[in-house]
Amino acid sequence: MMKLPYFHVDAFTDKAFSGNQAAVIPLENWLDDAILQSIAAENNFAETAFIIADKSGEADFELRWFTPTDEVRMCGHATLASGHVVLSQDDSMDIVTFRTRKVGILAVERTENGYELTLPAVITSPVERPDIAAAIGGNPLEIWGNENDYFILHYNDADEILALAPDFKTLATLGKDIFICTARGKDTDIISRVFVPGAGIDEDPVTGSAHATLAPFWAKILGKNQFTAYQASKRGGHIGCTLENDRVILMGNCVNVVEGVFTL
Repeated sequence: MMKLPYFHVDAFTDKAFSGNQAAVIPLENWLDDAILQSIAAENNFAETAFIIADKSGEADFELRWFTPTDEVRMCGHATLASGHVVLSQDDSMDIVTFRTRKVGILAVERTENGYELTLPAVITSPVERPDIAAAIGGNPLEIWGNENDYFILHYNDADEILALAPDFKTLATLGKDIFICTARGKDTDIISRVFVPGAGIDEDPVTGSAHATLAPFWAKILGKNQFTAYQASKRGGHIGCTLENDRVILMGNCVNVVEGVFTL
């Protein structure tokens, strides 16, 4: 019988039962991919993060993320949660780095107000995708996308974002794309909702990688590189966004909800 340390973290929030849930499981060595996927399916969170000490010397830890159905190339909230787990256990550390398989080295830094997560900026450009607009609904002003399957649907106002009721079955047939619906916010600079039904997540509560995509998009529209964001899922979450050249810094808090042992 194998016993693994287990942390259930709510990320991008300062209170339990909001933000985005992530499981963080430190390992001594990588388990078979099928076992990692089964653990993520058992957790049934948007993401389960696995970390091991990085023997290459390039970073402090290696990091991989799994949805209930797939391994993903980048996940922001589970990276923030992983940084929280490491830094909350070692007061001598103020920053932790993670080596990933698809997006290089990521960092989480402790600040006076929480944490800062640095991700690569995700660049999009205008595309014609009436099939996406039809499945999500509303009347997007424009759609932007890229080859990494991130799509931004820009709407007129926050109320239209809140009223969206996508056809998830149809969206799932379009692939494992990340559909980011956004507009100017009410109490924040921008508002968004994020849908990823093809990867087993109809609506993601709070999405770091989506804001790495939204930051370069909105910086041009708002005329500033630093702004506030709210992801309007049922759980909800607030994110501070800063665009610095080809990197995006996301600011947020984390809360441990459960600490225990995962038994195999």
